[in-house]
Amino acid sequence: MNLDTTKSLRAVALAAGLMFAAQTLWAHPLGSLAGGFAPGFAHPLGGMDHVLAMVAVGLWAAQRGGRYVWLLPMSFLGVMLAGGLLGVWGMPLPAVESGIAASVAVLGLLIAMAARLSALPTLILVAGFALFHGHAHGTELAAGSAAAAYAAGFATATAALHLAGLALGASVNRLATLRPLLTVSAWRLSGGVIALTGAALFTATL
Repeated sequence: MNLDTTKSLRAVALAAGLMFAAQTLWAHPLGSLAGGFAPGFAHPLGGMDHVLAMVAVGLWAAQRGGRYVWLLPMSFLGVMLAGGLLGVWGMPLPAVESGIAASVAVLGLLIAMAARLSALPTLILVAGFALFHGHAHGTELAAGSAAAAYAAGFATATAALHLAGLALGASVNRLATLRPLLTVSAWRLSGGVIALTGAALFTATL
């Protein structure tokens, strides 16, 4: 195994370790959160459900390549902010926790299968999942808190997780010219682990 392959595998292992470093499965504590940038930034990082889904968006974007590298993360961010606004306004959205868990499972499965959906269903799927994540962020903001700074915080954390997924995906893609079969295995492994975790999270919401 040459040096480039070793570096790529180390990057994959490091990113995978970071994905699973969250201390709790759920990013939805009891009670309301204070507003401001720091609580907003910390919220998506506090649970495996948000972390895996947002990293998975970056992974799938990297796997798809081309315009999807920016289109998927930007679409997720935009709709997530809209969902956060709905949550702040107190507008109900059914089965939020199940929707978040399903996003982890489905995105992981799509990565494992190297799914190549056309643009419209891809964007609808990502946007739908983003709405659930954003609503969860918004509903947990305490009334009268600094909503704008809080939204900037969770949007920044989400963008960072998307970039982590893109970086991990780029590392996997670099293996393609060196070890094509290893690249396929890496996608299947990363997607499969995410999908199985999402399935477990979804089961816990039933």
